[in-house]
Amino acid sequence: MTNKRLALIDELASPLQRIMWIYNVDEPSRRSFENNICTFHIGNGFFLSVAHNLRIQQGFYRSIEEQLFKKEILMKLDGAQKLFLDQCYFSDDYTRKKYLNSTDHSTIEHIAKILKQKRFDTRWVTFAHKKICNPFLVFQFKNNAYFNEPNLNHLFDKNRVMFDADAGKHTYFIEVDLVKAFYGADIALYKTVSETPQQLINKIPVVELSFDLLDEATEKFYCIQSSPNGPAGRLMNEARIEGMLDHFGIFQDDIDGNYQFEGYRYLIKGYFRFGSSGAPYVYYDKNKGKYLANAIQSEASGIQLSIKNDREGNFQYINAIASPLFIIKDELQQAMSNAGHVML
Repeated sequence: MTNKRLALIDELASPLQRIMWIYNVDEPSRRSFENNICTFHIGNGFFLSVAHNLRIQQGFYRSIEEQLFKKEILMKLDGAQKLFLDQCYFSDDYTRKKYLNSTDHSTIEHIAKILKQKRFDTRWVTFAHKKICNPFLVFQFKNNAYFNEPNLNHLFDKNRVMFDADAGKHTYFIEVDLVKAFYGADIALYKTVSETPQQLINKIPVVELSFDLLDEATEKFYCIQSSPNGPAGRLMNEARIEGMLDHFGIFQDDIDGNYQFEGYRYLIKGYFRFGSSGAPYVYYDKNKGKYLANAIQSEASGIQLSIKNDREGNFQYINAIASPLFIIKDELQQAMSNAGHVML
């Protein structure tokens, strides 16, 4: 049993990965990483995560195709605004992009103010749709070999591999597309892009799904998430279903209108770190002899403690809200079927 638990956090055996939105992925000197989220592989290049990060607005862009800039922004700007953005971005005749040349916080705030006034959509889902900034799986390994298979390294473009000096790990990028977002359930389904070699997909560890709706009597419920000190490691910690919710919440969206979080949720007692959204909750199925994913870490719960009765920026969250896969079973199976995969 211990070996099976260790496999869930081992970099070569864990289904837990990360999705990050990457600007200029094939331009290493200009590459930047945004919108880090947990995800897990459920088979044949399909990954589950949360949906609430998709419609958050970044407020500005780090780079943009010149044609898109001219078509959707330039014509809406007055003279002073155009002059300001021209000072904040420089053009590259070779890539035909405009790149942000400032890291000053007040400058970026002013850019965001202009774009918001002009109703330019800076949500991550829109950035991916318009290829401004695309979501990628980020795999990291101690050895310079994709899942310890050096013979697979040649399947990556040289710009889709890098060494992360901070983590001391070799990093590989595989692009994914959003298949469907179940916004009310706060769950999103992704799939590796069509040109991804099947040999690479086959090496990614998989966790089987359970659509049972569990209760407080469930023993040994676990969350697999990023380690407490950073996303390069993994943690498997014991959690407990403390209660159930028929959930209701409102997510703010100034572009397409607000939407509701709704449906059944688990109230979870146990450690979770911010940035663990999208992490799977698993339990051990004795009949199948394996761990099954049953829910996804969604939100911090409103139940919290204050330290020394100091409420200003000093909250200790002791509960989380998780979305059981039960609430999207039929829709998930239909979405995967439409994308060419049949779940067993």
